[in-house]
Amino acid sequence: MGEDAESPKINHTFLRDYVTEADVISTVEFNQTGDLLATGDKGGRVVIFQRETESKGESEEVGETSDSGEYNVYSTFQSHEPDFDYLKSLEIEEKINKIRWLSQQNAAHFLLSTNDKTIKLWKVSERDKRPEGYNLKDEEGRLKDISTITSLQVPVLKPTDLMVEVRPRRVFSNGHTYHVNSISVNSDGETYLSADDLRINMWHLGITDRSFNIVDIKPANMEELTEVITAAEFHPHHCHLFVYSSSKGTLRLCDMRASALCDKHTKLFEEPEDPGSRSFFSEIISSVSDVKFSHSGRYLLTRDYLTAKVWDLNMDKGPVETYQVHEYLRSKLCSLYENDCIFDKFECVWNSSDSVIMTGAYNSFFRMFDRETGRGVTLEAWRESSKPRAVLRTRRVYTGGKRRRGDVGVDSLDFTKKILHMAWHPAENIIAIAATNNLYIFQDRVNPDVQGQ
Repeated sequence: MGEDAESPKINHTFLRDYVTEADVISTVEFNQTGDLLATGDKGGRVVIFQRETESKGESEEVGETSDSGEYNVYSTFQSHEPDFDYLKSLEIEEKINKIRWLSQQNAAHFLLSTNDKTIKLWKVSERDKRPEGYNLKDEEGRLKDISTITSLQVPVLKPTDLMVEVRPRRVFSNGHTYHVNSISVNSDGETYLSADDLRINMWHLGITDRSFNIVDIKPANMEELTEVITAAEFHPHHCHLFVYSSSKGTLRLCDMRASALCDKHTKLFEEPEDPGSRSFFSEIISSVSDVKFSHSGRYLLTRDYLTAKVWDLNMDKGPVETYQVHEYLRSKLCSLYENDCIFDKFECVWNSSDSVIMTGAYNSFFRMFDRETGRGVTLEAWRESSKPRAVLRTRRVYTGGKRRRGDVGVDSLDFTKKILHMAWHPAENIIAIAATNNLYIFQDRVNPDVQGQ
Protein backbone atom coordinates (compact mmCIF):
# COMPACT_ATOMS: atom_id res chain seq x y z
CA MET A 1 0.00 0.00 0.00
CA GLY A 2 2.51 2.57 -1.20
CA GLU A 3 2.07 6.20 -2.09
CA ASP A 4 1.03 5.21 -5.61
CA ALA A 5 -1.48 2.60 -4.46
CA GLU A 6 -5.03 2.85 -5.76
CA SER A 7 -7.19 4.84 -3.40
CA PRO A 8 -10.56 3.95 -1.90
CA LYS A 9 -13.73 5.37 -3.34
CA ILE A 10 -16.12 7.46 -1.32
CA ASN A 11 -19.12 5.38 -0.35
CA HIS A 12 -21.17 8.01 1.42
CA THR A 13 -20.68 11.20 3.36
CA PHE A 14 -22.76 12.91 6.00
CA LEU A 15 -21.79 16.60 6.07
CA ARG A 16 -23.02 19.46 8.22
CA ASP A 17 -22.43 23.05 7.15
CA TYR A 18 -22.23 24.66 10.55
CA VAL A 19 -19.97 23.35 13.28
CA THR A 20 -21.22 23.48 16.84
CA GLU A 21 -19.43 21.81 19.71
CA ALA A 22 -22.38 19.47 20.32
CA ASP A 23 -22.19 18.15 16.73
CA VAL A 24 -18.54 17.06 16.92
CA ILE A 25 -18.35 13.27 16.55
CA SER A 26 -16.59 11.63 19.50
CA THR A 27 -16.81 7.90 18.66
CA VAL A 28 -17.51 5.58 15.70
CA GLU A 29 -18.27 1.85 15.83
CA PHE A 30 -19.48 -0.88 13.42
CA ASN A 31 -21.52 -3.77 14.78
CA GLN A 32 -20.32 -7.38 14.37
CA THR A 33 -21.83 -7.81 10.88
CA GLY A 34 -20.98 -4.33 9.64
CA ASP A 35 -24.60 -3.70 8.64
CA LEU A 36 -24.99 -1.06 11.35
CA LEU A 37 -22.68 1.84 12.15
CA ALA A 38 -23.12 3.96 15.29
CA THR A 39 -21.65 7.38 16.01
CA GLY A 40 -21.76 9.37 19.23
CA ASP A 41 -21.18 13.09 19.56
CA LYS A 42 -20.36 15.68 22.19
CA GLY A 43 -24.05 16.56 22.48
CA GLY A 44 -24.84 13.11 23.93
CA ARG A 45 -26.59 11.89 20.76
CA VAL A 46 -26.18 8.52 19.10
CA VAL A 47 -26.86 8.20 15.38
CA ILE A 48 -27.19 4.71 13.89
CA PHE A 49 -26.66 4.16 10.16
CA GLN A 50 -27.90 1.05 8.38
CA ARG A 51 -26.43 -0.47 5.25
CA GLU A 52 -29.00 -0.48 2.48
CA THR A 53 -28.58 -3.62 0.38
CA GLU A 54 -29.61 -3.82 -3.25
CA SER A 55 -30.87 -7.05 -4.74
CA LYS A 56 -28.91 -8.63 -7.55
CA GLY A 57 -31.92 -8.64 -9.84
CA GLU A 58 -32.44 -4.90 -9.49
CA SER A 59 -28.78 -4.27 -10.28
CA GLU A 60 -28.86 -6.38 -13.42
CA GLU A 61 -31.96 -4.55 -14.70
CA VAL A 62 -30.04 -1.28 -14.80
CA GLY A 63 -26.92 -2.92 -16.19
CA GLU A 64 -24.78 -2.66 -13.04
CA THR A 65 -23.00 -5.15 -10.87
CA SER A 66 -24.53 -6.05 -7.55
CA ASP A 67 -24.00 -3.11 -5.20
CA SER A 68 -22.87 -3.59 -1.63
CA GLY A 69 -25.23 -0.85 -0.47
CA GLU A 70 -24.72 2.54 1.10
CA TYR A 71 -25.31 3.63 4.69
CA ASN A 72 -28.34 5.75 5.54
CA VAL A 73 -29.64 7.09 8.84
CA TYR A 74 -31.50 4.33 10.66
CA SER A 75 -32.20 5.91 14.06
CA THR A 76 -31.17 8.88 16.19
CA PHE A 77 -31.64 9.16 19.92
CA GLN A 78 -30.41 11.12 22.92
CA SER A 79 -28.23 8.79 24.96
CA HIS A 80 -26.94 11.10 27.71
CA GLU A 81 -27.90 14.47 29.15
CA PRO A 82 -25.73 16.98 31.04
CA ASP A 83 -25.59 16.14 34.73
CA PHE A 84 -24.13 17.58 37.91
CA ASP A 85 -22.26 15.88 40.74
CA TYR A 86 -23.48 17.78 43.79
CA LEU A 87 -21.03 16.10 46.17
CA LYS A 88 -18.01 17.20 44.13
CA SER A 89 -19.59 20.29 42.55
CA LEU A 90 -18.61 19.05 39.10
CA GLU A 91 -20.49 19.20 35.84
CA ILE A 92 -20.77 15.89 33.98
CA GLU A 93 -20.69 16.33 30.22
CA GLU A 94 -23.14 14.55 27.96
CA LYS A 95 -20.37 13.71 25.47
CA ILE A 96 -20.39 10.07 24.30
CA ASN A 97 -16.91 8.68 24.98
CA LYS A 98 -17.38 5.15 23.61
CA ILE A 99 -19.96 2.93 21.92
CA ARG A 100 -19.71 -0.87 21.84
CA TRP A 101 -22.14 -3.28 20.16
CA LEU A 102 -23.14 -6.58 21.75
CA SER A 103 -23.30 -9.75 19.68
CA GLN A 104 -26.75 -10.13 18.17
CA GLN A 105 -28.83 -12.90 19.78
CA ASN A 106 -32.21 -12.22 18.18
CA ALA A 107 -33.90 -9.74 15.87
CA ALA A 108 -33.02 -6.83 18.17
CA HIS A 109 -29.65 -5.13 18.47
CA PHE A 110 -28.02 -4.01 21.72
CA LEU A 111 -25.31 -1.43 22.29
CA LEU A 112 -23.49 0.13 25.22
CA SER A 113 -22.80 3.86 25.32
CA THR A 114 -20.96 5.82 27.99
CA ASN A 115 -20.15 9.38 28.94
CA ASP A 116 -17.67 10.26 31.69
CA LYS A 117 -19.64 8.55 34.46
CA THR A 118 -22.67 6.55 33.33
CA ILE A 119 -22.89 3.53 31.01
CA LYS A 120 -26.20 2.66 29.37
CA LEU A 121 -27.43 -0.44 27.57
CA TRP A 122 -29.80 0.28 24.67
CA LYS A 123 -32.13 -2.03 22.75
CA VAL A 124 -32.69 -1.22 19.07
CA SER A 125 -35.62 -3.04 17.51
CA GLU A 126 -38.04 -2.77 14.60
CA ARG A 127 -41.81 -2.90 14.62
CA ASP A 128 -43.89 -3.20 11.43
CA LYS A 129 -47.13 -4.58 12.90
CA ARG A 130 -49.59 -3.31 15.45
CA PRO A 131 -52.35 -5.13 17.31
CA GLU A 132 -56.00 -4.28 16.58
CA GLY A 133 -59.32 -5.57 17.83
CA TYR A 134 -58.93 -5.30 21.60
CA ASN A 135 -61.93 -6.30 23.66
CA LEU A 136 -61.43 -3.84 26.52
CA LYS A 137 -60.00 -0.88 24.55
CA ASP A 138 -61.28 1.19 21.66
CA GLU A 139 -59.23 2.16 18.60
CA GLU A 140 -57.74 5.16 20.45
CA GLY A 141 -56.63 3.02 23.40
CA ARG A 142 -59.27 4.19 25.84
CA LEU A 143 -60.93 1.62 28.13
CA LYS A 144 -64.43 0.57 27.15
CA ASP A 145 -67.41 0.33 29.47
CA ILE A 146 -67.57 -3.39 30.27
CA SER A 147 -71.37 -3.28 30.25
CA THR A 148 -71.33 -2.39 26.55
CA ILE A 149 -69.28 -5.48 25.55
CA THR A 150 -71.67 -8.09 24.15
CA SER A 151 -69.18 -10.34 22.32
CA LEU A 152 -65.52 -11.27 22.35
CA GLN A 153 -63.12 -11.01 19.44
CA VAL A 154 -59.59 -12.26 18.82
CA PRO A 155 -57.08 -9.38 18.43
CA VAL A 156 -55.08 -9.47 15.21
CA LEU A 157 -51.77 -7.96 14.07
CA LYS A 158 -52.09 -5.53 11.18
CA PRO A 159 -49.16 -4.31 9.02
CA THR A 160 -48.06 -0.74 9.70
CA ASP A 161 -45.22 1.57 8.72
CA LEU A 162 -41.82 0.40 9.91
CA MET A 163 -40.84 1.94 13.22
CA VAL A 164 -37.39 1.76 14.81
CA GLU A 165 -37.62 1.77 18.58
CA VAL A 166 -34.64 2.52 20.83
CA ARG A 167 -35.19 1.89 24.51
CA PRO A 168 -32.84 1.98 27.52
CA ARG A 169 -32.64 -1.47 29.11
CA ARG A 170 -30.00 -0.92 31.80
CA VAL A 171 -28.24 2.04 33.39
CA PHE A 172 -24.87 1.30 35.02
CA SER A 173 -23.97 4.22 37.28
CA ASN A 174 -21.88 5.05 40.33
CA GLY A 175 -19.10 2.70 39.26
CA HIS A 176 -16.41 5.29 38.56
CA THR A 177 -14.91 8.18 40.46
CA TYR A 178 -12.88 9.36 37.49
CA HIS A 179 -13.73 9.79 33.81
CA VAL A 180 -14.55 6.61 31.88
CA ASN A 181 -12.23 6.27 28.87
CA SER A 182 -12.97 2.71 27.71
CA ILE A 183 -15.63 0.03 27.61
CA SER A 184 -15.13 -3.43 26.13
CA VAL A 185 -17.58 -6.32 25.80
CA ASN A 186 -16.24 -9.73 26.81
CA SER A 187 -16.28 -12.69 24.44
CA ASP A 188 -18.53 -14.56 26.89
CA GLY A 189 -21.35 -12.18 25.92
CA GLU A 190 -22.35 -11.72 29.55
CA THR A 191 -19.82 -9.27 30.99
CA TYR A 192 -17.98 -6.12 30.00
CA LEU A 193 -15.27 -3.92 31.47
CA SER A 194 -15.14 -0.17 31.95
CA ALA A 195 -11.96 1.77 32.66
CA ASP A 196 -11.25 5.21 34.05
CA ASP A 197 -7.93 6.91 34.85
CA LEU A 198 -7.15 4.74 37.89
CA ARG A 199 -9.50 1.75 37.95
CA ILE A 200 -10.99 -0.95 35.77
CA ASN A 201 -14.35 -2.50 36.71
CA MET A 202 -16.07 -5.59 35.38
CA TRP A 203 -19.86 -5.59 35.07
CA HIS A 204 -22.47 -8.22 34.38
CA LEU A 205 -24.88 -7.04 31.70
CA GLY A 206 -27.84 -8.05 33.86
CA ILE A 207 -26.69 -6.39 37.10
CA THR A 208 -26.63 -2.60 37.40
CA ASP A 209 -26.17 -1.89 41.09
CA ARG A 210 -22.68 -3.34 41.54
CA SER A 211 -19.48 -4.04 39.64
CA PHE A 212 -16.29 -5.90 40.45
CA ASN A 213 -13.04 -3.95 40.62
CA ILE A 214 -10.31 -5.85 38.76
CA VAL A 215 -7.57 -3.18 38.52
CA ASP A 216 -6.84 -0.36 40.94
CA ILE A 217 -3.64 1.67 40.48
CA LYS A 218 -4.63 4.53 42.77
CA PRO A 219 -1.80 5.17 45.25
CA ALA A 220 -2.45 5.77 48.93
CA ASN A 221 -1.03 9.26 48.48
CA MET A 222 -2.19 10.93 45.27
CA GLU A 223 1.02 12.96 45.21
CA GLU A 224 2.80 9.72 44.36
CA LEU A 225 0.69 9.20 41.22
CA THR A 226 3.00 8.68 38.23
CA GLU A 227 0.74 7.19 35.54
CA VAL A 228 -2.90 6.73 34.59
CA ILE A 229 -4.86 4.17 32.60
CA THR A 230 -5.55 5.40 29.06
CA ALA A 231 -7.38 2.46 27.40
CA ALA A 232 -8.47 -1.13 28.08
CA GLU A 233 -9.85 -4.00 26.02
CA PHE A 234 -10.85 -7.65 26.43
CA HIS A 235 -9.20 -10.36 24.32
CA PRO A 236 -11.47 -11.23 21.36
CA HIS A 237 -11.48 -14.97 22.10
CA HIS A 238 -10.30 -15.62 25.68
CA CYS A 239 -12.74 -14.22 28.24
CA HIS A 240 -10.14 -14.27 31.04
CA LEU A 241 -7.58 -12.01 29.29
CA PHE A 242 -7.60 -8.24 28.95
CA VAL A 243 -5.03 -5.54 28.32
CA TYR A 244 -4.73 -1.96 29.47
CA SER A 245 -2.38 0.83 28.45
CA SER A 246 -0.88 3.65 30.46
CA SER A 247 0.32 7.21 30.07
CA LYS A 248 3.89 5.92 30.41
CA GLY A 249 3.63 4.00 27.14
CA THR A 250 3.37 0.56 28.74
CA LEU A 251 0.89 -2.26 28.14
CA ARG A 252 -0.16 -4.73 30.79
CA LEU A 253 -1.75 -8.05 29.92
CA CYS A 254 -3.83 -9.45 32.78
CA ASP A 255 -5.23 -12.94 33.39
CA MET A 256 -8.28 -13.09 35.65
CA ARG A 257 -7.62 -16.78 36.32
CA ALA A 258 -4.47 -15.89 38.26
CA SER A 259 -6.05 -13.43 40.67
CA ALA A 260 -9.37 -11.77 41.32
CA LEU A 261 -7.65 -8.38 41.60
CA CYS A 262 -5.32 -8.00 38.62
CA ASP A 263 -3.00 -5.38 40.08
CA LYS A 264 -0.15 -7.75 39.20
CA HIS A 265 0.00 -8.18 35.45
CA THR A 266 0.79 -11.38 33.59
CA LYS A 267 2.95 -9.61 31.02
CA LEU A 268 4.38 -6.13 30.70
CA PHE A 269 5.01 -4.70 27.24
CA GLU A 270 7.23 -1.64 26.94
CA GLU A 271 9.87 -0.27 24.63
CA PRO A 272 13.20 0.65 26.22
CA GLU A 273 13.81 4.38 25.95
CA ASP A 274 16.92 5.74 24.30
CA PRO A 275 18.52 8.03 26.92
CA GLY A 276 20.08 10.12 24.18
CA SER A 277 16.72 11.07 22.68
CA ARG A 278 14.98 11.96 25.93
CA SER A 279 13.42 15.43 26.08
CA PHE A 280 10.82 17.40 28.01
CA PHE A 281 8.12 15.93 25.73
CA SER A 282 9.23 12.28 25.84
CA GLU A 283 6.71 11.11 28.42
CA ILE A 284 3.84 13.06 26.82
CA ILE A 285 4.35 11.68 23.31
CA SER A 286 4.92 8.12 24.58
CA SER A 287 1.48 7.99 26.26
CA VAL A 288 -0.65 5.32 24.59
CA SER A 289 -3.95 6.80 23.41
CA ASP A 290 -5.50 3.59 22.06
CA VAL A 291 -4.96 -0.17 22.17
CA LYS A 292 -6.68 -2.81 20.03
CA PHE A 293 -6.37 -6.59 19.87
CA SER A 294 -6.05 -8.01 16.37
CA HIS A 295 -8.98 -10.12 15.18
CA SER A 296 -6.81 -13.21 15.59
CA GLY A 297 -5.95 -12.23 19.16
CA ARG A 298 -2.22 -12.71 18.52
CA TYR A 299 -1.20 -9.05 18.25
CA LEU A 300 -1.82 -5.70 19.89
CA LEU A 301 -2.00 -2.40 18.01
CA THR A 302 -1.23 0.78 19.93
CA ARG A 303 -1.08 4.45 19.06
CA ASP A 304 1.00 7.12 20.74
CA TYR A 305 1.38 10.69 19.55
CA LEU A 306 3.86 10.12 16.73
CA THR A 307 3.75 6.38 15.99
CA ALA A 308 1.58 3.28 15.68
CA LYS A 309 3.07 0.04 16.99
CA VAL A 310 2.26 -3.65 16.66
CA TRP A 311 3.12 -5.95 19.56
CA ASP A 312 3.26 -9.76 19.60
CA LEU A 313 1.70 -11.27 22.74
CA ASN A 314 4.55 -13.78 22.79
CA MET A 315 7.27 -11.09 22.72
CA ASP A 316 7.18 -8.53 25.51
CA LYS A 317 10.62 -6.97 24.98
CA GLY A 318 9.36 -4.42 22.48
CA PRO A 319 7.10 -3.85 19.47
CA VAL A 320 7.59 -6.06 16.43
CA GLU A 321 6.52 -3.26 14.08
CA THR A 322 6.71 0.52 14.38
CA TYR A 323 5.09 2.92 11.91
CA GLN A 324 5.89 6.63 11.79
CA VAL A 325 2.56 8.43 11.46
CA HIS A 326 3.79 12.02 11.33
CA GLU A 327 7.45 12.08 12.35
CA TYR A 328 7.72 15.50 10.70
CA LEU A 329 5.94 16.95 13.75
CA ARG A 330 8.81 16.11 16.10
CA SER A 331 10.38 19.50 15.41
CA LYS A 332 7.02 21.17 16.17
CA LEU A 333 6.43 19.66 19.61
CA CYS A 334 6.95 22.94 21.43
CA SER A 335 4.21 24.76 19.53
CA LEU A 336 1.98 21.67 19.70
CA TYR A 337 2.42 21.69 23.47
CA GLU A 338 1.46 25.36 23.66
CA ASN A 339 -1.78 24.83 21.71
CA ASP A 340 -2.55 21.55 23.56
CA CYS A 341 -2.54 19.48 20.35
CA ILE A 342 0.17 17.28 21.84
CA PHE A 343 -2.51 15.86 24.15
CA ASP A 344 -4.81 14.75 21.29
CA LYS A 345 -5.85 11.11 21.54
CA PHE A 346 -5.74 9.36 18.17
CA GLU A 347 -7.41 5.98 17.68
CA CYS A 348 -6.13 3.08 15.60
CA VAL A 349 -7.87 0.12 13.92
CA TRP A 350 -7.14 -3.16 12.11
CA ASN A 351 -8.64 -4.27 8.84
CA SER A 352 -10.61 -7.53 8.80
CA SER A 353 -7.57 -9.71 7.95
CA ASP A 354 -5.14 -7.89 10.30
CA SER A 355 -2.91 -7.13 7.29
CA VAL A 356 -3.44 -3.35 7.26
CA ILE A 357 -3.66 -0.83 10.09
CA MET A 358 -5.15 2.65 10.01
CA THR A 359 -4.86 5.72 12.21
CA GLY A 360 -5.50 9.45 12.04
CA ALA A 361 -3.44 12.61 11.72
CA TYR A 362 -3.90 16.37 11.19
CA ASN A 363 -5.08 18.41 8.21
CA SER A 364 -7.94 15.88 7.70
CA PHE A 365 -5.29 13.25 6.83
CA PHE A 366 -5.45 9.61 7.82
CA ARG A 367 -2.82 6.95 7.26
CA MET A 368 -2.87 3.28 6.28
CA PHE A 369 0.09 0.91 6.60
CA ASP A 370 0.51 -2.43 4.85
CA ARG A 371 2.09 -4.77 7.40
CA GLU A 372 3.63 -7.04 4.77
CA THR A 373 5.52 -4.32 2.92
CA GLY A 374 5.71 -1.75 5.71
CA ARG A 375 4.72 0.98 3.27
CA GLY A 376 2.16 3.63 4.12
CA VAL A 377 -0.30 5.80 2.26
CA THR A 378 -1.73 9.16 3.31
CA LEU A 379 -5.32 9.98 2.37
CA GLU A 380 -7.49 12.99 3.04
CA ALA A 381 -11.10 13.26 4.18
CA TRP A 382 -12.37 16.62 3.02
CA ARG A 383 -15.52 18.14 1.59
CA GLU A 384 -14.21 18.85 -1.92
CA SER A 385 -13.77 15.14 -2.65
CA SER A 386 -16.98 14.03 -0.94
CA LYS A 387 -18.99 13.29 -4.08
CA PRO A 388 -20.10 9.65 -4.46
CA ARG A 389 -17.76 7.56 -6.66
CA ALA A 390 -15.00 10.12 -6.28
CA VAL A 391 -11.56 8.57 -5.95
CA LEU A 392 -9.39 9.75 -3.08
CA ARG A 393 -5.98 11.01 -4.02
CA THR A 394 -2.91 10.15 -1.99
CA ARG A 395 -1.36 13.12 -0.23
CA ARG A 396 2.18 13.84 0.89
CA VAL A 397 3.63 16.17 3.48
CA TYR A 398 6.70 17.93 2.17
CA THR A 399 9.66 17.62 4.54
CA GLY A 400 12.56 18.28 2.19
CA GLY A 401 14.08 17.23 -1.11
CA LYS A 402 12.22 17.50 -4.40
CA ARG A 403 8.78 18.99 -3.94
CA ARG A 404 5.94 17.47 -5.93
CA ARG A 405 2.84 19.20 -7.10
CA GLY A 406 0.14 18.96 -4.45
CA ASP A 407 2.55 18.42 -1.56
CA VAL A 408 1.56 20.07 1.72
CA GLY A 409 4.21 21.84 3.77
CA VAL A 410 4.51 21.11 7.48
CA ASP A 411 3.89 24.78 8.30
CA SER A 412 0.70 24.69 6.21
CA LEU A 413 -0.96 21.87 8.16
CA ASP A 414 -4.27 22.74 9.80
CA PHE A 415 -4.13 21.36 13.33
CA THR A 416 -7.81 22.09 13.94
CA LYS A 417 -8.75 19.47 11.33
CA LYS A 418 -7.84 16.27 13.11
CA ILE A 419 -8.93 12.69 12.46
CA LEU A 420 -9.23 11.15 15.91
CA HIS A 421 -12.01 8.56 15.55
CA MET A 422 -12.47 5.83 12.97
CA ALA A 423 -13.74 2.30 12.42
CA TRP A 424 -13.11 -0.52 9.93
CA HIS A 425 -15.84 -2.86 8.69
CA PRO A 426 -15.38 -6.30 10.34
CA ALA A 427 -15.38 -8.21 7.03
CA GLU A 428 -14.91 -5.82 4.11
CA ASN A 429 -12.74 -2.90 3.03
CA ILE A 430 -15.17 -0.25 4.20
CA ILE A 431 -13.99 2.41 6.64
CA ALA A 432 -15.76 5.16 8.57
CA ILE A 433 -13.86 8.35 9.34
CA ALA A 434 -15.04 11.07 11.73
CA ALA A 435 -13.74 14.51 10.79
CA THR A 436 -15.01 17.04 13.35
CA ASN A 437 -18.79 17.04 12.70
CA ASN A 438 -18.64 15.12 9.39
CA LEU A 439 -18.76 11.38 8.83
CA TYR A 440 -17.06 9.91 5.76
CA ILE A 441 -17.56 6.33 4.62
CA PHE A 442 -15.07 4.98 2.07
CA GLN A 443 -14.78 1.65 0.33
CA ASP A 444 -11.96 0.11 -1.64
CA ARG A 445 -12.56 -0.15 -5.38
CA VAL A 446 -9.75 -2.71 -5.79
CA ASN A 447 -11.65 -5.41 -3.90
CA PRO A 448 -14.20 -6.99 -6.29
CA ASP A 449 -16.45 -7.81 -3.34
CA VAL A 450 -16.72 -4.15 -2.40
CA GLN A 451 -18.07 -1.98 -5.18
CA GLY A 452 -18.00 1.83 -5.12
CA GLN A 453 -21.22 3.76 -4.67
